[in-house]
This record gives sequence, C-alpha cells and structure tokens, in this order.
Amino acid sequence: MTRDTDILIAGGGLNGPALALALAQGGFRVTVVDARPAPVRAEAGFDGRAYALAIASVRLLQAIGVWGQVADKAQPILKIRTGDGHAGGGNVPFFLNFDHAEIEEGPMGQMLEDRHLYAAFLAAMNAAPGVTLLSGETVVAQAVDPAGVMVTLASGRSLRAGLLIGCDGRGSGVALRAGIRRIGWGYGQTALVTAIRHDFDHEGVASQVFMPSGPLAILPLKGGHHSSIVWSEADATAAAIQALPDAEYLEVLRPRFGDRLGGIALAGARFTYPLSLSLAERFIAPRVALVGDAAHGVHPIAGQGLNLGLRDVAALAEVLILARRRGEDVGSAVALEDYQRWRRFDSTALALGMDTVNRVFSTDNPLLRMGRDLGMSLVGKMPGLRRHFIREAAGLSGDLPKLLTGRPV
Repeated sequence: MTRDTDILIAGGGLNGPALALALAQGGFRVTVVDARPAPVRAEAGFDGRAYALAIASVRLLQAIGVWGQVADKAQPILKIRTGDGHAGGGNVPFFLNFDHAEIEEGPMGQMLEDRHLYAAFLAAMNAAPGVTLLSGETVVAQAVDPAGVMVTLASGRSLRAGLLIGCDGRGSGVALRAGIRRIGWGYGQTALVTAIRHDFDHEGVASQVFMPSGPLAILPLKGGHHSSIVWSEADATAAAIQALPDAEYLEVLRPRFGDRLGGIALAGARFTYPLSLSLAERFIAPRVALVGDAAHGVHPIAGQGLNLGLRDVAALAEVLILARRRGEDVGSAVALEDYQRWRRFDSTALALGMDTVNRVFSTDNPLLRMGRDLGMSLVGKMPGLRRHFIREAAGLSGDLPKLLTGRPV
C-alpha cells in the first residue's frame, strides 16, 4: 500500500526535529507534525529559557548538522558547584565542585537558549530534502494495520506511514491512543523559571543549590552577565511567588540566590510548570515508538530532560537506519524491541535516581542534611569518583549510540 511518508513524527519541540534530521540522513522520508506555528517559535525573543546540553548531546547536534549554526551562541559549562542552602543563609559554602579540567573532552556541556536551538532545527529541516514539516497541525487519530499506520490530523487530512513516533510530551496522545499506560506521581513542587542579569561574570559556573523546599539551579548564559534560573518551591508557595510584581519576586529570590554574583535584576519572562515523574510502561506498541518526555518525564534536577530525549533520538535512529539497511520493516516489532531494550532501563533508572536525589535533598531533616553534606565532602576528596560523576553527567558513559559519539550511523 502506498505510503505518504516513511515515518511520521508527532511533536515538533526539539526531540522531534532532531530525530527527523537523523532519520533523513539515513535515507528516510520523514514528516514532522508540530502543533505550534514555526514562524512564531523561530522569531521568539530572549526569555531566558535554556538547556544544559551534555557533551554527548552536542556531539549528536554536530553529527546531524545543527551545532555549527549555534556554537557561537552557546556558553560552555566549565564548573559545576553543588551544595546545601537556606534562604537568607548567605553564600552557599559549596561542598562539591566539578571542574571540566578533570576530563579530557573539554567543557562538561553547553548552555544554549531555546530560541537559538529551535531556529537552527527549523533551518536544518527546511534544508533537508527528506523532511517535511507540517506546522500548526496536530495528530487527533491513529489506526494501525499490518501494513502501516494511518494518521488523521486536526485539519481532516490523513497520512499513511510505516511508523508513528510520539515526541508529543508527557500527555502524549500517541501513547494514549496506542494503549500505553503511564505510572508516576507529583512532587508537590512547581518550578519557577526566569532569567536574571547579575553584576559579576559567572565565568561559566553552573550552580545547584539544594534548598529544603526544592533545588535552585543557576545556569550560565552566553555573555557572562546573564543566567537562567530554575527554582523549585512547594506548589502553593510557587503560585504566591509567581503572582508577585517583579520587584517583590526579586526580593524573594535574592536571599536564595546569595550575593556571589553581585546585584541581580530580572532579564526575561517568568514561567512556571508543575513538577512530576511520568514514565510510560512501554516505549513501543505496534508501529509506534515513544521518545523524550512522551516516554519519560523527569524532575529537572541536573537538567537531564533534553539530554535523555536526545539519547532516545540517537538510539532509535540507529536502530531504524540499520534495520532499513538489512531490508527489514522498520515498523516491525523486531526493530522496535531493539530500541526499547536499549533505552528503557537506562532512562527509567536515571529518572528514578533523580527522583531519589530530589526526595533526599528537598528536606531540612538535620540527620539527612548531615549525611548528605558529609557524602558530598567525601566525594569532593575522591578524584576518581568525582571524575566518574562528571563523565556520567556529560553523557560519556554506557553503551552509546554512534550519534552520541559524533559519528554518523
């Protein structure tokens, strides 16, 4: 039966475009369905939303031809400082410091604003002969048969493909319609996200301060005097803070932020989003695969959400491209099981690990505080273990797909 496209991707955030470009390099015809209008996203101004890209993620972007468009807009992460803190407690006496000089690969990662990364993806998709982008469209129905999958869009248009990939987030309609259930729970926390301008140069240092109410991440942006803030509070507290005028919002942030970077001022829009863990019980179904938050929505601690999604992208692209070269049906259960085996354990273990860290650190229990501070102090004195943690955070450990090493499939 004639297919309109080899593979259809529902969701055009970041994982969807990355996967489309990787698959197009492998010879596939790929259609990306994005609910948001591309021009609106591409022309977005500075708002401070940014991602901490691990070394492995940067290598993937290099391999699919995107990194060259954004490298000059990225801020290298040269150090990470982690420690316990209290609002009004002054500068945090950091117990654990990670320095990029401890590994040979260079900076531990790169901070990159959302607006720059999406614009680069959009340009690359428009230039890729195998990629078709349908903006302002959503998938509203899907039907699978032995020969393929039929997808219906909100406009009424129907498309037939060999495989449907859900890159449509935690509330994935693709997963729901495929009968894939989810497990998870809320944290009773909400993340407040904004950008700040500060007097002193951040010098490429990313900070993670563990407050009793939740972690505060201070992430360096290009230029030295701007940082992105991801600040977690109890739901009710976060709602009250978000409702404050800018000046009062800053007054609440200042005692948590400390004065290490001097005076601070708001420099971007203010956002909030509830924090929860959401794991798909399966990453695949007949002629369906899930990627990114559609498969595993995790706590933003350590900024691993997008990096986890790009690991899925690299693994699924490699599985499908190799299956195609062997002459196999890429929507078959055999091919998709290879992807699930490769990614499910790793992503679930990392998600649950971040869940545990958040629970252990989001408390002011004096015994737990003493134990974790002692643990961080001990790790700080063990170069081998510290180096191991750096390589894990940089995405350099484990069974890596080729794209995460910078090599084409």
